Amino acid sequence: MASATGDGGGSVPPQTTKVEACAVTEEATPGFIPVKECLSGIRAALKHPTVRFLREKMDQAGCPVWPLLIQAVNCNHASGRYTSGRGITVCCNQIRYQDMIDQVLIHELIHAYDDCVTKNMDWKNCGHHACSEIRANHLSGDCHYKREMLKGFLKIRGHEPECVKRRALLSVKSNPNCSDTAAKDAIEAVWDICYNDTRPFDRAP
Repeated sequence: MASATGDGGGSVPPQTTKVEACAVTEEATPGFIPVKECLSGIRAALKHPTVRFLREKMDQAGCPVWPLLIQAVNCNHASGRYTSGRGITVCCNQIRYQDMIDQVLIHELIHAYDDCVTKNMDWKNCGHHACSEIRANHLSGDCHYKREMLKGFLKIRGHEPECVKRRALLSVKSNPNCSDTAAKDAIEAVWDICYNDTRPFDRAP
């Protein structure tokens, strides 16, 4: 998920990543991991091949360095969020296991990449936000059929684009600048271009 707030783009330089916990409690929500374990999970996720690939591509694109890249916090929204100019939030009290941390970083780094390389990126623009959500959900593996089955979505044929559209719509609808109708219209308007835009990958992983 990307946030519509913030004041600029950023990058993920491979040697300057900081991982910090900010104003959190040490108690985990039942069934979810505690913050200290979440921090360890973030450090492990930074070694994930896809995470490393995305960080390298952003560095090659020449983005400026974020003063703070990743925050591990307890929060009430989805499992993670990217905010332009501020970085990535991992919501520890929404995380159950390492794969979820890996996926949060991959998903949010795709938003960060879009913020980095797209000229005049405007997260308040429903179409811009919709495009990045489509790309992040498609390219991150969030909609892999095994993950969908674990969530109770049992359809096999055609599940991936339906999942991408469903998840992207939920995220854009959470943008205070996009009504439900505007979010749906934006998804439909940019779907073909953005679903088929696999940068920085050669093809969808």
